[in-house]
Amino acid sequence: MKLSRLLYPLYEVRLRRELSGARQPKHIAIMADGNRRWAREAGHADVSHGHRAGAKKIGELVQWSADTEVEVITVYLLSTENLRREPAELQLLFGIIGDVVDELSSEDYTCRVRLVGHLDLLPLKVADRLRQSAEPTLAREGITVNIAVGYGGRQEIVDAVRELIKEEVEAGTAPAELADKITADSLATHLYTSGQPDPDLVIRTSGEQRLSGFLLWQAAYSEIWFTDTYWPAFRKVDFLRALREYSKRSRRFGK
Repeated sequence: MKLSRLLYPLYEVRLRRELSGARQPKHIAIMADGNRRWAREAGHADVSHGHRAGAKKIGELVQWSADTEVEVITVYLLSTENLRREPAELQLLFGIIGDVVDELSSEDYTCRVRLVGHLDLLPLKVADRLRQSAEPTLAREGITVNIAVGYGGRQEIVDAVRELIKEEVEAGTAPAELADKITADSLATHLYTSGQPDPDLVIRTSGEQRLSGFLLWQAAYSEIWFTDTYWPAFRKVDFLRALREYSKRSRRFGK
């Protein structure tokens, strides 16, 4: 353990040197997975320890990113499927996510916080708390942090189609012409992440190797990096390793 503590700073310096001048992602998306498993394997009977440790890691990630070329971070915290969990765990998660947004919205950070998801699926008090904390940060300069809560990739596309059709109907578009109005570009303007670049790199922790509905539209050509490390145990060197791996890949965008 002592040897590891001595070697990690040296390894971090090496990774930074390798990243110097290399191509880096502008938008990274994080599937912060493995909180509950980390807690159980650490001997905690109460999985809330994992959720809290994972929440703390988000602020650390934002600070790590400040020293890179990353401009947008999207963190997957609560999916539409997660809303089916036991009420007690959901209430815990709502409180922790609220704390995360409060922290990122504080004066300790200079990031813009955007809420990405179908917030109407959340309890009203929870959604209001998130909005009230995030809204004042939108005028800031700095990294944009998207908090994906109540998020589902399929739901996002459905919502985008509905919004586009509603907009066209209100503009007086005839029913027979609606189909022609639905294009990749027009739908993209109604996604939760409208106005932002698609993620260059998707990182998923905990060993799972699937997108699980995360940014289905936006991640079509993203590079994906998987690690067995649980999210609460994710370190700065793991983050830098992901950036290094990205820098070595050749992005073809389907060509």
